[in-house]
Amino acid sequence: MAVVRDDVMPVRSSDDIVRVRQEVRARAIEIGLSLVDQTKIVTAASELARNTLDYGGGGTARLEIVHEGMRRGLRLTFEDEGPGIPDIALALKDGWTSGKGLGLGLSGARRLSNEFTLDSRPGEGTRVTIVRWS
Repeated sequence: MAVVRDDVMPVRSSDDIVRVRQEVRARAIEIGLSLVDQTKIVTAASELARNTLDYGGGGTARLEIVHEGMRRGLRLTFEDEGPGIPDIALALKDGWTSGKGLGLGLSGARRLSNEFTLDSRPGEGTRVTIVRWS
């Protein structure tokens, strides 16, 4: 997989979440995602950025335009050094929340993506990577 463009953005405030959403939409348009797919990746990015801030204490969002053969995609990685997720299987269940949310952030982001990986270790932080292909 070739990385064509790679940018890292801070996720330290609600304003940063808005900027991440805007940049994700711009890159989704750039690679030719349909309006439906744009909406899916922007929604997933918003959920993951919010989790990075609220549960991870802030972190980063990496936005990469990738090519694999004839496919073009947008790969997003959200990373924090927060408390981590002790039970990943439980965290991925619809409706489960460790806070005051609806419990759709991680599971929703997974459904809205073509690829989804989550790596988390208690006390070390969390990294979630998603890809949406055009």
